[in-house]
Amino acid sequence: MSSLETHTHTHEEGTTEVAGAVPLRSFKPQNKRRVLCAFPRYSYSFGTFNHAFPLMGDVKGFMPPQGILVVTAVIPEEWEVKFVDENIARVKPEEFAWADVVFISGMHIQRNRIHDLTRRAHDAGKVVALGGPSVSSAPEYYPDVDLLHCGEIGDATLRLFQRIDETVERPEQQIIYRTVERLPMSDFPTPAYNRIKVRDYLLGSVQFSSGCPYTCEFCDIPSLYGRNPRLKTPEQVVKELDMLADGGAVSVYFVDDNFIGNPKAAEALLDALIEWQQRPDRDYLVRLACEATLNMAGHTRILEKMQKAGFNNCFFGIETPDPKALKAMKKGQNMRMPILEAIQTVNKYGIEAASGIIMGLDTDTDETPQALMDFADVSQIPIMTVNILYALPNTALYTRLEKDNRVLPAEQAENRDSNIVFLQPYEKVVKAWQKVIAHVFDAENLYKRYAYNAQYVYPNRIKPKNPAAQATWSNISRALGIFRRILWRVGVCSDYRKLFWKMMWHELKQGNIECIFQVAMVAHHLITYARECTQGKMQSSNYSIRRVEEERESEALAAA
Repeated sequence: MSSLETHTHTHEEGTTEVAGAVPLRSFKPQNKRRVLCAFPRYSYSFGTFNHAFPLMGDVKGFMPPQGILVVTAVIPEEWEVKFVDENIARVKPEEFAWADVVFISGMHIQRNRIHDLTRRAHDAGKVVALGGPSVSSAPEYYPDVDLLHCGEIGDATLRLFQRIDETVERPEQQIIYRTVERLPMSDFPTPAYNRIKVRDYLLGSVQFSSGCPYTCEFCDIPSLYGRNPRLKTPEQVVKELDMLADGGAVSVYFVDDNFIGNPKAAEALLDALIEWQQRPDRDYLVRLACEATLNMAGHTRILEKMQKAGFNNCFFGIETPDPKALKAMKKGQNMRMPILEAIQTVNKYGIEAASGIIMGLDTDTDETPQALMDFADVSQIPIMTVNILYALPNTALYTRLEKDNRVLPAEQAENRDSNIVFLQPYEKVVKAWQKVIAHVFDAENLYKRYAYNAQYVYPNRIKPKNPAAQATWSNISRALGIFRRILWRVGVCSDYRKLFWKMMWHELKQGNIECIFQVAMVAHHLITYARECTQGKMQSSNYSIRRVEEERESEALAAA
């Protein structure tokens, strides 16, 4: 499988979106097929909140996987489909045996798991098709897969379906299908939420837009999805929210690359979300969150509407508080107002800020770790995902470093957490990362930041008019179970229990029961995971393909 048969080829500039141009939804297959849609397990990370799951009881995964659920929904109705998320349950041998073809989708962080799923499918004699952001960005990562789908849903998807309709034999050579004409997002089907149990997940997930207008040096979003955000209709989003809420979701995350990539469209959506939240059957019982660029702080009208729409959290790619570093990475949108002022502005609307931080930049100095620790203390941001820099394919960063021979070949990078030759020694960068992680997620420091948010941010949120409507027997029983597990694992067994009890009694007096649950669960994950990082058990980059300790691997497989 060394050579490739490429059915179409196009650069991003040649990719188009033409309404009605892709007859994908009207495709009628001639043969019956059984399609197994499998989503790989995530690697452990700060952002997947694995250590919070045991406190929740019935939660097994972070968020429903949007991409492959849309693919599952677009598969011809004449074909039988099974969906398995390996974050919830491992694909069984009998499920591989049942299938004619196995569809897989995933991100770079799931690269090892994609290979594992492919191997198991091949062992069962099945042809494998792989799509999603990782293969679209770097098809060369996956020489072992039979059929590659590069790009978003569109004409490539139709050609893939046609090939499967013709034969389910494994090809002699790998075949690549590249999207030229994308299916408009307004024509997307509702993700196959009917194939999941919503309460298996910590959060629900929806997507409104795709693409981002900015060109940050390290980011591959513009090359994958374009700079002009494409949109679903507000009606589509509301329908998806109804399905998630009816399934038991109490928090829903918008997985858009940049929620305000198109500010005018974001406002129109927010109007619909406000109306949705104010419906008597919703009444702000579902909390919303998203990710956006920090210049959102300058959009007062959008912030006002986000508050009224029930947005409680927003992840910002702050990356660094160093203006020189932001300029070097072409992230000028973070400098339209002072960063601390922007965070405080967002906080006034009840939105807790979360932040991405990057270490290992060319502009980093020996003073950088202390500057990041000081920034965490002053900004009062509870959740900061700190990673060392990794050069992703199809980014300006990769191109620049490759020219300077600073991108390591795969065989040299597989035992490291980054493929970059840093200006500082790699070991020094990792040690600095561990130092920052240890400070940011020290239990006392973290609880202090949460105490600030409980006093100055959370009170700015809109409350339900009829909170008693939540007091169903099912909800009460679930809450009591969560509370019991929190009291035992955090209030009794943890070495930071005094901090927990201090927070709990303070918030209990204020009547902030929800705050107790949120802080206890999230802080427990962050503190536990950070300690594993400082012990060298976890990767220092989400994109690392280095295997973590075998003990952790075995635990994760047993849980799956």
